[in-house]
Amino acid sequence: MLKKRLVGVVTVKNGWAVQSFGYRRYLPLGKPECLVENLDRWGADEILIQVIDRSMTDSGPDFELLERLGKLGLGTPLIYAGGICSVADGVKLIQMGADRIVVDALLHNNLVSIKKLSDKLGAQALIASLPLSWENNLLEWFDYRSQTSTLILCEVLNLIQSGVVSEVLITDWQNEGLPNGFNRKLVDEFPIKTVPIIAFGGLSKAEQMQDLLQSPGVTAVAVGNFLSYREHAIQEYKAALTNMPLRLATYQSTFSLIADTDA
Repeated sequence: MLKKRLVGVVTVKNGWAVQSFGYRRYLPLGKPECLVENLDRWGADEILIQVIDRSMTDSGPDFELLERLGKLGLGTPLIYAGGICSVADGVKLIQMGADRIVVDALLHNNLVSIKKLSDKLGAQALIASLPLSWENNLLEWFDYRSQTSTLILCEVLNLIQSGVVSEVLITDWQNEGLPNGFNRKLVDEFPIKTVPIIAFGGLSKAEQMQDLLQSPGVTAVAVGNFLSYREHAIQEYKAALTNMPLRLATYQSTFSLIADTDA
């Protein structure tokens, strides 16, 4: 695994890639496959597919989407998030081609299943998702399903610290989709210092990314909306981060963001 990484994020809702603003407002972008192909061509270090409506509806993972992505011949590692509610779900996703998976609802519902997944797949295959906000000088953990925030449970922190996951995806959900919005407090105040962090939500400027990547606890920054409308956004970010140990960007002129709208 690269020491520092730039992760491209594709958010999927109702089967379509969307631009998300605080997970409250959405603009359609097209077929997820088109965005994933662009990220693969342009040199993203990893691609995160987050299907945000599967846990809300208890629909399970979007295996059909993963199957379609598997046919693209991607050279970039693929992370899947969304709807994972059992050990069987996680194992099937890896068997179908996901390199790693993100657990979110299981952190609320079933910590035992996360331990079992880690035993089966290895900690390197698991990422713990923590959508956080900084309120009244405290970190609060957001549950998308109930739209409520609480303090992070000690049991959850203990599980993460035990080494059953490889990284923590810290999402600034309030500033997600907003330019220059990521709240550095979410990283600085996170109580576990031994598990690497992926920072996501409101990261739009190379200066922000550089600041976070210079933190020893942050191994990756993840960017979604701000890769969607500029053809060579990844290359531009990487060019501005030349002193960071990132994989070199690739350069291709073909741009396929606007997806075919045929059903």
